[in-house]
Amino acid sequence: MTSEVSWHARGLIFENCSCTVVCPGHMHFSQHCTHERCKGYWAIRVDEGRFGDTALGGTRALVAFDCPQRMIDGGWLETLIIDASASPEQRHALETILAGRAGGPWEKLGAFVATRQPTEFRPIEFVDEGPTKRATIVDRLKTVVTQIRGRDRSKPVLFENIFNQIHAPTQVVALGDAEYDDGVVRFSNAQTHGLFSNFEWSV
Repeated sequence: MTSEVSWHARGLIFENCSCTVVCPGHMHFSQHCTHERCKGYWAIRVDEGRFGDTALGGTRALVAFDCPQRMIDGGWLETLIIDASASPEQRHALETILAGRAGGPWEKLGAFVATRQPTEFRPIEFVDEGPTKRATIVDRLKTVVTQIRGRDRSKPVLFENIFNQIHAPTQVVALGDAEYDDGVVRFSNAQTHGLFSNFEWSV
């Protein structure tokens, strides 16, 4: 059932998956990803937002996924982890949004998910060093994503005006390393596809 609560959120999102740069599925879900399965995550830091009467600023979450080579075929496995510091109201709000039950971009992505693991609540550490983003979840995830070098090394390599459900129209192209295992979704990525952007969602 979809929530009818109005909500909005803005902040940082970064990702890494098992594809070579750039993940074909990022361009369109009908494209064939690099390997038989595409495995990775989206890391989310909400800087400002509300879900009804619940403030969302300062919350963090991670969505880990394992999907077919053609993402549009569906059958995705997904695990949602919300930072343990979130209040009960914030936990409910983030779970509702990111599980696709509150409309918006995550509802569209949720249509491809066949198996969603029970939501976990664990401490999530994010480090934002500008060109480099890091995330750590004890016993689950260790990752770093760093923007690739362009011809002008003082500037990032960008996608401009590219359509994506959850990223901003301008996205920074990156390389990432990640080790993740929750017993169902698991991957080990080294110098593979990465992106980050400043998202803004609203319903």
